[in-house]
Amino acid sequence: MIRVVLADDQALVRAGFRLLLETEDGFEVVGEAGDGAEAVAQAKAHQPDIVVMDIRMPGVDGLEATRLISEDPGLRSTKVLVLTTFDVDEYVFAALRGGASGFLLKDVEPVELLHALRVVAAGDALLAPSVTRRLIAEFASRPENRRPHPSALREITEREREVLVLVAGGLSNDEIAEHLVISPATARTHVSRIMTKIGARDRAQLVVLAYESGLVTPKRL
Repeated sequence: MIRVVLADDQALVRAGFRLLLETEDGFEVVGEAGDGAEAVAQAKAHQPDIVVMDIRMPGVDGLEATRLISEDPGLRSTKVLVLTTFDVDEYVFAALRGGASGFLLKDVEPVELLHALRVVAAGDALLAPSVTRRLIAEFASRPENRRPHPSALREITEREREVLVLVAGGLSNDEIAEHLVISPATARTHVSRIMTKIGARDRAQLVVLAYESGLVTPKRL
């Protein structure tokens, strides 16, 4: 059962999401929030698997709420899926850099949202449609957003660097295995070890680090 908290300042939107999830096997809505502060409180109270987070909300917005949830040691198992009407470069990257495990627009089809929630809950892959990957790449490649090469990357092996580049390209473990001619289990092990060495909570943070460090650039994907 995937336990979900819905955070959106529009009650009608929350009601629609609740109806969708409650009529689908495998989901349970355990809380709702009308602003970012309440979203954080609901996350702490219910320890959900996922918080579906709107960005533009009164008071504490969704980006700040995402950061607060992601940085809370007591919410390590709670992931954030940002769902918004605003297809803006800075929002996409800020959401992922703040710890979000995915980013979708609200015009997504219901079946895609359900799939997205399952993927995020499994921690299997970054939810990055091609347009989102393009936005991340463009924003991360701007000179003002480049950062020094993180010392954490010095701890990973050359093979792990190869794997990290492929993760940043949006490849699943099975696709990475096929590309490198290794078993899916070995690919999963590599990804897990990279996350441990870098201190990333999920694949989304691996992607952000790959771009921010300069290990991956738009030209390399």
